[in-house]
Amino acid sequence: MTPEANLVLLLGAVVLLVAVGAMRLSHRLGLPVLLIYLAIGVALGEGGLGIQFDDFDLARTLGLAALIVIIAEGGLTIRWSTLRPVIGPAAALSSVGVVITILVAGFALHWLLDLDLRLALLYAAVLSSTDAAAVFATLRRLRLRPRAAKTLEAESASNDPAAVIAVMLLSVDPAGMVWWQDGLFVLYQLVGGAAVGALTGVVGAAVLRRAALPSAGLYPLAVIGFTVLAFAAGSLVHVSGFLAVYVAAVILGNARLPHRHAILGFADGLAWLAQIGLFVLLGLLVSPTQLPEALGAAIVVGVVLLFLARPVAVVLTVSWFRVGPREQAFLSWAGLRGAVPIVLATIPLSEQVAGAGGLFNVVFVLVVVFTLVQGTTLRPAARLLGVAAPGEATELTVETAPLDRMNADVLQLEIPSGSRLAGVHIDELRLPVGAAVTLVLRDGAGFVPDPQTRLRVGDNLLIVATDEVRDATEQRLRAVSRRGRLARWFGESG
Repeated sequence: MTPEANLVLLLGAVVLLVAVGAMRLSHRLGLPVLLIYLAIGVALGEGGLGIQFDDFDLARTLGLAALIVIIAEGGLTIRWSTLRPVIGPAAALSSVGVVITILVAGFALHWLLDLDLRLALLYAAVLSSTDAAAVFATLRRLRLRPRAAKTLEAESASNDPAAVIAVMLLSVDPAGMVWWQDGLFVLYQLVGGAAVGALTGVVGAAVLRRAALPSAGLYPLAVIGFTVLAFAAGSLVHVSGFLAVYVAAVILGNARLPHRHAILGFADGLAWLAQIGLFVLLGLLVSPTQLPEALGAAIVVGVVLLFLARPVAVVLTVSWFRVGPREQAFLSWAGLRGAVPIVLATIPLSEQVAGAGGLFNVVFVLVVVFTLVQGTTLRPAARLLGVAAPGEATELTVETAPLDRMNADVLQLEIPSGSRLAGVHIDELRLPVGAAVTLVLRDGAGFVPDPQTRLRVGDNLLIVATDEVRDATEQRLRAVSRRGRLARWFGESG
């Protein structure tokens, strides 16, 4: 290999290892890790080591490719039983909510910043969608009520299509546009994307269940291949490829494929690699010397989004689904922006829209400032608004043949302070047949519990539950955590 190639490999390896190590720093400082990745990119760029990168077309292409992987991982890891109750509010937020955000923020910025109306609407469209990478990376460090967490995850994974379509429409010459035709085209994109994704997911699941691949490592590759196929097929017929990816991934992730845990582990690692590469790339793209002059406009735009446009969109869309005011407030505050707006900001640059350069800088500064503000305050906001659930069970990715044959998962549950699980004996949990507490971790030591083992605050439980009773197991644990061993007597079902 040439010395230049060796240098590139060396730099890439160092960046990757630093990015992986930044996870510990992120948890210790409470900073969103994606901001650290952006900082790495800026440090490598023209303001740091001096690497020159200003190819916005390439950045957009690589950014969209990374988003395919990130969205696919989000779909693969979400369970249909938890997604089904939030489909309504998530779909409303990711479609009608995007339109409301664009209109409210666009007209407000037109008035506040004296921008041309088309450019103001373009600002709003670029920033209208929440970011899957930021939401997944941030929310999964928190323990939240399932409905709030899954609504945000489903919305962030499915609202990109509406935002992409809006940005593309606003980036072209409006002279030849017919608005009612464009509206029908948007509807066609969304419905067609869901149909292509569903078809790809069903076919992929059927093929992988019947295929006897010679190596377990081929199954994760095949699953990722089917999600990319969904995007490509959707793009060829001019429908939303991102929505197709998410729908296909949800179907594949809930299909009980062979080596499911290996598939999820591979997708998780690949998604982290995509996030690292995407944010470092976007950090390389920016010119630090141009950012200070964008700070004022970025703060104005962010305040309009956070305190006006997003709350209005949330209230007008999810109120119909009996979402309470506390959850609405959290949904408004947790609408994180990240890589997607920065990637979308490259589209007007490619189309040479007047004012696109300033838009890119404003969006970059806004993402940094408001991700820092929102990301570091989500935990206290969740506690304040009552949507935190520290005793919620989470799935552990464990690859073993017996679990595959049983169609079973391993759940982890830590008993927090204030939980009624403390003081309950194992046999008083009354878990459904097919679920069992297999290990208790207490004070750094593990032991196999017997029916008379009394649980304590701080205990970590490992629970094996078959697919048929997993939801009932989680509901029972939730009920006992709230009302104790007599939860059913008090009418608490979890």
